[in-house]
Amino acid sequence: MHFNPVFALIVSLCFGATGVGAVSPDRPNIVLIFTDDQGYADLSCFGGTHVHTPRIDQMAAEGTRLTSFYMGAPLCTPSRAALMTGCYPRRIDMAYGSDFAVLLAGDTKGLNPAEITIAEVLKDAGYATGMFGKWHLGDQPEFLPTRQGFDEFFGLPYSHDIHPQHPRQSHFGFPPLPLLEGESVVELDPNADLFTKRFTDRAVRFIENHKDEPFFLYVPHPLPHGPLHVSPSTMDEVPDAVKAKLAKEGDRVNYSLRRSLFRNVINEIDWSVGQILDTLKSNGLDERTLVVFTTDNGPATGKADPLRGKKGSTFEGGPRVPAVVRWPGQIPAGVDNDEIMTAMDLLPTFAKLAGTNAPSDRIIDGKDIWPVLTQNAQSPHEAIFIYRDNELRAVRSGKWKLHLAPPANNANKAAKPALYDLDSDIGEKTNVFAEHPEIVARLQTYAQAFQRDVSLHNRPAAFVDSPEPLRLAE
Repeated sequence: MHFNPVFALIVSLCFGATGVGAVSPDRPNIVLIFTDDQGYADLSCFGGTHVHTPRIDQMAAEGTRLTSFYMGAPLCTPSRAALMTGCYPRRIDMAYGSDFAVLLAGDTKGLNPAEITIAEVLKDAGYATGMFGKWHLGDQPEFLPTRQGFDEFFGLPYSHDIHPQHPRQSHFGFPPLPLLEGESVVELDPNADLFTKRFTDRAVRFIENHKDEPFFLYVPHPLPHGPLHVSPSTMDEVPDAVKAKLAKEGDRVNYSLRRSLFRNVINEIDWSVGQILDTLKSNGLDERTLVVFTTDNGPATGKADPLRGKKGSTFEGGPRVPAVVRWPGQIPAGVDNDEIMTAMDLLPTFAKLAGTNAPSDRIIDGKDIWPVLTQNAQSPHEAIFIYRDNELRAVRSGKWKLHLAPPANNANKAAKPALYDLDSDIGEKTNVFAEHPEIVARLQTYAQAFQRDVSLHNRPAAFVDSPEPLRLAE
């Protein structure tokens, strides 16, 4: 971690004996803002010059940037399963969908209701729980957020491109996109231009309604996953020629054209973060609330510089994502923390802050990272494991990243094992496999031990018979 010593002195004087890192006697509110397909460089505070994110930059200046923060997978469904349960997707059979990489409409598969989510842990600890945005862990009633600890849910059961305008609709045959309130479909094919605004408005209302009790607010924005959409008020900077073409889209969404809206989409997400932060402040909740901003995997449209790879890749640009944490008086301000942390760590960490514990009747892969965030402690992870679908593809331990040889039946016959020193080669350009056989052997041992562990200690996903597409409530 790289501390600003002047700021640290100011903090110590302002907060006295309580100090940065001492958990407040009052359990904090927790706000988790989670975007979709936003790359490592898709924030200006992470070096992006193609975007403008002043409110998230302000959040970083008032908090900590996590520069080695990993998702449990480089794709939507498995990364969200890892986030919610604190477990590697492979351990809970959520590393792959039923017959596609992610869950689809009317899917037979979903996150097992027997799994315990962040929302359930916090709800049992007396928190009000609300989710506004994209779920993507199963669309059948048994799998919806309201069955996994959320008191309120307004949002989408899966990605907004799972709709009749999908470019491969002739193959998939997707039904109309449903928008849910709780477990009821309230709209079909809603106006996607208004997603960020509508989910933000509901998040603001949730804070105001629960300001006098501890709450957990989860805002998983559907964007910047394609196709890109922004509200009309955010279209001012869009060239007139693009606006004219968008006006002629008709029944077919022009995915390629909409990529030109990327900066506008990020601007609106930044606006949303500002709305949430301003609501906390205006309600006197600023110093009682931990806010986390991150994303589910690397970019599809944006950038992951200086990382190699994007969404779906097991190079760093796939699972390694930007993250910012803020809690005035508790989280150090103006700090970069490069210790290895993962989205799976949020469940045990949030549980600790809420005065409770992570589930003890099952393996939880995440670790309590509160000391890492606040006390300059080292990462609790000796190694982390990077999957693509059900295959373990890479291991990171300290500064070393080992890409494993693909299995014999893998179609990518040209792939070879590779070792990278991420401290000196963050872009994974120079393979030093031959120069460090002892490092390779150690990381291979970690991989073999973890694969044995997962084969012995895993839990099933859940399946339903005869799933049905979601329909409007009668």
